[in-house]
Amino acid sequence: MKIIVICTGNTCRSQIAEGLLKSKYPEAEIYSAGTHPEIQVNPYAVKAMAEVGYDISKQYPKLVTDFINEEFDYVLTVCDSAQETCPVFPNAKNRVHNSFVDPSRSSYESDEHALEVYKNTVKEISNWIDNLNL
Repeated sequence: MKIIVICTGNTCRSQIAEGLLKSKYPEAEIYSAGTHPEIQVNPYAVKAMAEVGYDISKQYPKLVTDFINEEFDYVLTVCDSAQETCPVFPNAKNRVHNSFVDPSRSSYESDEHALEVYKNTVKEISNWIDNLNL
């Protein structure tokens, strides 16, 4: 099985999903990418994932068009912007969308509050993945 997860910046939601999917499907090829990738994975995303036992510290943002000609069993979009602007994957068998609120756009009262927001995003994405039946 080969899966790509797409969001806008490829720093939070798609990186979290990539880490969760790699853990759930260790034999699968799992990638993430962004329509407008940023420079690094959000540190709060890395911390939130580490707190629940997943290491995404080596992951990095990638551009979605670098994968456009590859074959995928699933193309997963995790934000409305990516769904609207994502290029067509001519070799994709399935496309699934679910929009998650971007935790990096939240206002935080403290570092602890920011981490709680990201941990909630991890939980929401994890629940969605568990119910996908890939």
